[in-house]
Amino acid sequence: MNPLRVGIVGAGNISAIYCENLSKFPSTELVAISDLDGARAKAQAEKFDIEAWLVDDLLASSDIDLVLNITIPKAHGEVAIQALQAGKHVYNEKPLAISREDCKTMLSLASSKGLRVGCAPDTFLGAAHQRVRQLIDSGAIGVPVAVHGFMTSRGVESWHPNPEFFYKPGAGPMLDMGPYYLTAFVNMFGSVQRLASMTRTTFPERTITSEPFKGQVIKVETPTTFVTALQFSSGVVGQLTTSFDTHSFPGQPNIVVYGSEGTMVVPDPNSFNGWNEPSSKIIVRRGNGEEEIFVSDLPFKMNSRGLGILDIAHAVAEGRDHRASGSLAFHVLDTMLAAIESSDESQFITPSTQPDRPSLIGADEFPDERDLMG
Repeated sequence: MNPLRVGIVGAGNISAIYCENLSKFPSTELVAISDLDGARAKAQAEKFDIEAWLVDDLLASSDIDLVLNITIPKAHGEVAIQALQAGKHVYNEKPLAISREDCKTMLSLASSKGLRVGCAPDTFLGAAHQRVRQLIDSGAIGVPVAVHGFMTSRGVESWHPNPEFFYKPGAGPMLDMGPYYLTAFVNMFGSVQRLASMTRTTFPERTITSEPFKGQVIKVETPTTFVTALQFSSGVVGQLTTSFDTHSFPGQPNIVVYGSEGTMVVPDPNSFNGWNEPSSKIIVRRGNGEEEIFVSDLPFKMNSRGLGILDIAHAVAEGRDHRASGSLAFHVLDTMLAAIESSDESQFITPSTQPDRPSLIGADEFPDERDLMG
């Protein structure tokens, strides 16, 4: 198969790992990068031996098959729509957009033009969460009954170089970190059937303590703590707590799945194999007191961001659906927006989107890449 030629819009923090991996995968070819800050794009281009182009030139170029969109959340929809109109496949950083309308426009455009829309996170395709899915499907904890997810932190203004957008509409702990948890949940249990949420904003202002904007004050314009109850198509019920107002404690699990025959501690969904890569553990405790530890022997143990794009490259060549899909990401956004609306309206909400659960990666897939990432 011919490599999928990729151009990146957005040269921020996370672009480096995408550049590294997309330059490494035999099935993808990284061609160029662009950014409103030309100097930042040039620096990444020189580091990875690619071209630095203007955004409009990248979108118009016939040398680009797919646009990787790593702009800030409020620009995700606009840039992706422009790329699709130019005849390019699109892969967005999460979330897919900040409005349902932009998501619908993207998916409609892609369908009419025979193009693909994909979106991060693709961590659910990594070694740990593929193994978790296998264990759940095989009955390792009996019938899945409930799930709890925990993402608690004191926010990002102490370490992120440009933290303001995290406290604006389209971000906050739910739209920023929720995609990792909700995508992992849908991978395990299917789509969200209904939800009810309560939110609060503990600190109306945040003072940046990181460089280069140290001392600047951010006005908080989105909820910063969510407690959301969820019911999935499989019947599993659960709760997701996301917060930029609190502190985690040592040993706090990211995800716990409760089954009829045992309980499973699941690795961090913001990583391909948990943060103790490449040896993350999946722990199953059963009713008789026995504990079993699983270490995944599946591929993609290391930081494999871009795996969703690799899957698109193979899906296009093989004529199959890709896994980190626009429909999955739209459902995740639909659910997150519903969490805000549920709190505002004090009622259960049923998401309008109901995608299929992604398929597991087969043992014979990605033969040229599966050994590159552990």
